[in-house]
Amino acid sequence: MKKILSIFVLLFIIITLTACNKENSIGQNNNEVNNQTKQIVKKLEIYYFHRTARCYSCKTIGQYVKEVMEEKYEEQIKNGIIDFRELNVELPENKGIAIKYQASGSSLFINKIIDGKNNIEQDTNVWRLLSNEVQFKDYLENKINSYLGI
Repeated sequence: MKKILSIFVLLFIIITLTACNKENSIGQNNNEVNNQTKQIVKKLEIYYFHRTARCYSCKTIGQYVKEVMEEKYEEQIKNGIIDFRELNVELPENKGIAIKYQASGSSLFINKIIDGKNNIEQDTNVWRLLSNEVQFKDYLENKINSYLGI
């Protein structure tokens, strides 16, 4: 009976230590992710790509993004901190940048340039927020502000 009890105690200790190590590892990974997202960027490229023919949703997203950029980030755009563009992927002059971003149609990309390195991400959440202009604009503004540290 003592042996069985000893085995259970030993197993309990091993399981507890394993769980603690996993929690510490997860905590370290979360801290690394938080440090990456908290890192303030010195330059943002915010590009809204589209095709020549656009549906209502594509036009609306483009309009919302443009309004946020012009209303909230005029100074950062003038100072070169933010490079905002609407780009038609079907035009020959935009082919290179469309390839770089792997854009083929209506899409919003944000490139956080950190230490001279591109950190390109496509933001698909904007499609989910399309039906609510206020939520859409708040979401985009909060995201940009977090990258700029404001």
